[in-house]
Amino acid sequence: MVIDTQGALAAFVPVLRAAQWVALDTEADSLHSYPEKLCLIQISTEAGDVLVDPLAGLDLRPLLEALNSHELILHGGDYDLRLLRKHHNFVPSSVFDTMLAARLLGERQFGLQSLVARYLGVKLEKGSQKANWARRPLTARMEQYARNDTRYLKPLADTLRRQLQQKGRLQWHQEACARLIDESTRLSPVDLDSVWRVKGSHSLSRPALAVLRELWHWREGEARAADRPPFFILPHETLVDIAAAAAAHRPVEPLLPSHLSPRRRAGLLRAVRAALRLSADQHPQPRVQLGHRPSEQERERFRQLQRRRDAQARRLGIDPALIASRATLAELAQDWDRHAPELMRWQRSLLETS
Repeated sequence: MVIDTQGALAAFVPVLRAAQWVALDTEADSLHSYPEKLCLIQISTEAGDVLVDPLAGLDLRPLLEALNSHELILHGGDYDLRLLRKHHNFVPSSVFDTMLAARLLGERQFGLQSLVARYLGVKLEKGSQKANWARRPLTARMEQYARNDTRYLKPLADTLRRQLQQKGRLQWHQEACARLIDESTRLSPVDLDSVWRVKGSHSLSRPALAVLRELWHWREGEARAADRPPFFILPHETLVDIAAAAAAHRPVEPLLPSHLSPRRRAGLLRAVRAALRLSADQHPQPRVQLGHRPSEQERERFRQLQRRRDAQARRLGIDPALIASRATLAELAQDWDRHAPELMRWQRSLLETS
């Protein structure tokens, strides 16, 4: 069932409110449109599987309110939660993430396809992963793929939950899911002095950075107008090459790809000229990376923490990075009292236990 009218959505909301469990997934389109669009919301309950079409102009507030009264079963839900927060200001009250559960149980193959095959004996087709989810109508194959993303989450979650309980790790998972919600739905302000600093820009001079900034904003406008991702207009590498050439007063025309239309070519050159007219005090400052050089005592504390982490991971049969990444270990070695409170309780307990 595809819900693409307000009437159909109104009929489904009471079913959702009364559901004993809810599994959720989303599909977005970031390969074919810009900015990305939330194209589909997949929901499974004991009553069946439905696909909700956000592109149909629906008022989704009743649906989201009903979702928020449930623990939502997701798989690798960080991207889904970011999409729903960004596009619909939705923050769930509780989630059960099956990918997190599998990793805490020591699974090394923790994709949904692998887990469903291992635990439920079902082979899922993954042929529509890169489909254009903004197309309408959806093909039968796309609908089947979308439904499969939530159809098996409840029995999978039940199995993983039992194993977490048996291993005494259910509380770990609950804490990890709470952290997932917090990190995936926290809105961070956009740093306007960073968004345009693409890969390779660190080596540019200040005049070249000024050109790159103008080119980035030009490309951003073109991408939004065309509803296409920016790399379809020009890749990062070309922007950096043009900026370096323009600042060095070398010709930039040979760097322009042949597919660039005359209108875009003219717009790009205007952006270059505008940047070159800027005074020196209007040029961006290069970003200086101030790295911390650890002392010998810090290096020794790092090695001790790493040995302790790795020993615990071997004992538990889990990925050491779940306990703490190398970057986290470095921060702890530098200042334990400052960074230890950032750990989840179970992570801290494992690192404190010799």
